[in-house]
Amino acid sequence: LQNVRIDPSSISFQMWKEIPVPFYLSVHFFEVLNPKQVLRGEKPVLRQRGPYVYREYRFKTNITFHDNDTVSYLESRHLFFQPDLSNGTEDEYIVVPNIMMMGAAVMVEKLPGFVKFLLSGALATLKQEAFMNRTVGEIMWGYEDPLIDAINLIVPGLLPFKGKFGLFMDFNNSNSGLFTVHTGMKNISQVHMVDSWNGLKKVNYWRSSQCNMINGTAGEMWPPFMSPTSLQFYSPDACRSMTLVYEQSGQFQGVPTYRFVAPKTLFANGTDYPPNEGFCPCMQSGIQNVSTCRLNAPMFISHPHFYNADPSLVNAVEGLHPSKDQHGLFLDVHPMTGIPMNCSIKLQLNLYIKHVPGITQTGQIKPVVLPLLWFAESGSIEGSVLKQFYTNLVLLPSVLDYVQYILLGLSVPLIVSAAVLMAMRK
Repeated sequence: LQNVRIDPSSISFQMWKEIPVPFYLSVHFFEVLNPKQVLRGEKPVLRQRGPYVYREYRFKTNITFHDNDTVSYLESRHLFFQPDLSNGTEDEYIVVPNIMMMGAAVMVEKLPGFVKFLLSGALATLKQEAFMNRTVGEIMWGYEDPLIDAINLIVPGLLPFKGKFGLFMDFNNSNSGLFTVHTGMKNISQVHMVDSWNGLKKVNYWRSSQCNMINGTAGEMWPPFMSPTSLQFYSPDACRSMTLVYEQSGQFQGVPTYRFVAPKTLFANGTDYPPNEGFCPCMQSGIQNVSTCRLNAPMFISHPHFYNADPSLVNAVEGLHPSKDQHGLFLDVHPMTGIPMNCSIKLQLNLYIKHVPGITQTGQIKPVVLPLLWFAESGSIEGSVLKQFYTNLVLLPSVLDYVQYILLGLSVPLIVSAAVLMAMRK
């Protein structure tokens, strides 16, 4: 118990402070093969590209212990491209939706007609089209786009940034916010449980108090002596807490584990799963509207390839092949310590596109939730860390069990002999 607390003297503290195992971010893009046909109202045809793999380094800074048995910290993330593990380079060009343009079109759909007229004129002046051909590096880390300043001029405050846009701009060389978690010094059942995030006990993105709750841990470790039921963690990237459910017991490199997976209700809509009504306005089950925490852009998250989603989402495009093995997320956790041994957290980012009357550049595009990319954050304990883990938590307890039985076996004849001697004396 002492060694799983967040305490500088505990064995697990250094592992908690700086993850000692290789962690990777793998990104797969969906290239649109028929952009001209999509503009005429035909079904999008997609081809998966990648993976583009990045070595991810995580370490905690600003670690501050408090009197109420909590500790605050920032966890920084740094990503480095791994050409040898990737199927392609960051310099490759990919045809994807013009995210800024198509997103802005849907965002201004209900605004007065003159706003849409001004936006359409700006798009024509800047020669913006519904689909763009950019490099992987530009889409991920940012590209200069005069459309950003034009949108802010037409609708002040619509976009709270200037000049440059990239889907992963805020992911690299950044942190995931100020977490305050319990240390477990007095109550081990609360260790790693989140007390607040950025000073908040709950978020305000969603329409119900239940959906706004910050539950579970920060997603790195859990309290020890886990039960085979469920686990929770708060994900700043998804802007919500997530609950995974127990699937099966197993082993990872000889270490016993519980596997936790996403239930089918994770991204279900409010009709299929009423507790998720707070995440609405909803569309089909299997996608979650995250516009309220993504600058009101028409963005949705889901499992990759719409795994576990309404079949209509898969059928609306060509090129998706959902499967549990490739697209299901999982966590393999050592139940005694609450430390993950092997994990792969997978999410897909989608953009809702459609024809918007008054904006000619949207052509006759039929409403569709179009996959942009999916990514997996994966890692497993290996090397010296795994060896130490196995020795301390598997091998030594097994030896102690054998010693216990040997001592028990030796004690039986001694007890019998003592009883006989006592009887003889009587």
